[in-house]
Amino acid sequence: MPPSTTSLRVRYAETDQMAVAYYANYFVWCEVGRVELLRQLGFEYKQMELGHGCYLPVVEASCRYKSPARYDDVVTVETRVSGLRTSVVRFAYRLVTERDGADEPLLLAEAETVHVVVDRDMRKCPLPEPYFSAIRHSMDE
Repeated sequence: MPPSTTSLRVRYAETDQMAVAYYANYFVWCEVGRVELLRQLGFEYKQMELGHGCYLPVVEASCRYKSPARYDDVVTVETRVSGLRTSVVRFAYRLVTERDGADEPLLLAEAETVHVVVDRDMRKCPLPEPYFSAIRHSMDE
């Protein structure tokens, strides 16, 4: 499956005085991409939480910044599942934007988040079906 893509526009409130996006916002944008990827797979975070008592807290996050996102840029978040175990899901992200005169999108950042599957009591548990199969299938395409 090709990466899930979703776009958003950098808001003024997300920037500093130089109109450059604050670094922590990249993780917020990754979350937007992650939620949309799961939606494309046919389910929502809310469904996992309410229906199955299953949560995916972030236990590790990294981001390599390549070029600054600026106020009013349209950022495209490309999201894919890069690893899956019974109780761990790893997502990879590429954040890009189009700049005038460029032949190809400008790479803003590459990021990764690691999530451990837990229940309502924050105990590690296996990712329930059908989520596990849907995510696994997305990695095989």
